[in-house]
Amino acid sequence: MKFRRSERLIDMTHYLLERPKELVSLTFFSEKYESAKSSISEDLAIIKDTFEKQGIGSLQTIPGASGGVKYIPRTNKEDAKKFINELCRLIADSDRLLPGGYLYLTDLLGNPQIVSKVGKLLASSFADTDIDVIMTVATKGISIAHATAAYLNVPVVIVRRDSKVTEGSTVSINYVSGSSKRIQTMVLSKRSLNEGAKVLIVDDFMKAGGTVKGMVNLLDEFNASLAGIAVLLESEEAEERLVDDYVSLVKLMDVDVKEKKIKVIEGNYFTNKWYCKKFYEN
Repeated sequence: MKFRRSERLIDMTHYLLERPKELVSLTFFSEKYESAKSSISEDLAIIKDTFEKQGIGSLQTIPGASGGVKYIPRTNKEDAKKFINELCRLIADSDRLLPGGYLYLTDLLGNPQIVSKVGKLLASSFADTDIDVIMTVATKGISIAHATAAYLNVPVVIVRRDSKVTEGSTVSINYVSGSSKRIQTMVLSKRSLNEGAKVLIVDDFMKAGGTVKGMVNLLDEFNASLAGIAVLLESEEAEERLVDDYVSLVKLMDVDVKEKKIKVIEGNYFTNKWYCKKFYEN
């Protein structure tokens, strides 16, 4: 089927957006659209320019016979700051306060538009990192993990508190909760991770980091390696943080139950070591 150029641009853009970080050869596009490679290259240049101007991402070109093009998800700094500020405003709503100083976040974690944007921001931080799989712990971090995985085009594995018959044989470890200092257990199916896998840990909330540290320790049981840690919300209250290098979108500074006030600020998204300044500042 012969495509007009406008149709080809739309279809090519859609194809790339659905396959982030996947190498697509020019030959594939040339055969798919029955067009010369020179025309395909011109189209890709237009898409690349538009992606970067609109903060959608970038196209990485790999030269050579086995090369092609990859869509790399990005969010420009202006859009990222705007969304993070909006997250701060939403989380700081006093109606979120629950007994014991806990915060109600289920509505945010169940909102597909918010979760998708969170996923893209976290994925943008690790777009240049070699990642095989995303790991999270049941239950609230699952939606964020899947959203991030969609932009990195990798699978998700879920660590649970107890084993499930449907997951076959499992590996379990004990870990110390960073906040309560209690001994807890986490379990992962043996089939979930391949030896040597590079793992990005994603979670919704981190206080002292005990759960995240437990997942890091669990990687050793699979001879897997840690590629990074990303969280939606971190707490300033932790006396001792059990993990050092991580990405956070929002930081919870203080919860005043008596006054019904929640103080939330921007996390370390723009200051962490994974921040792609070269892209964002252009």
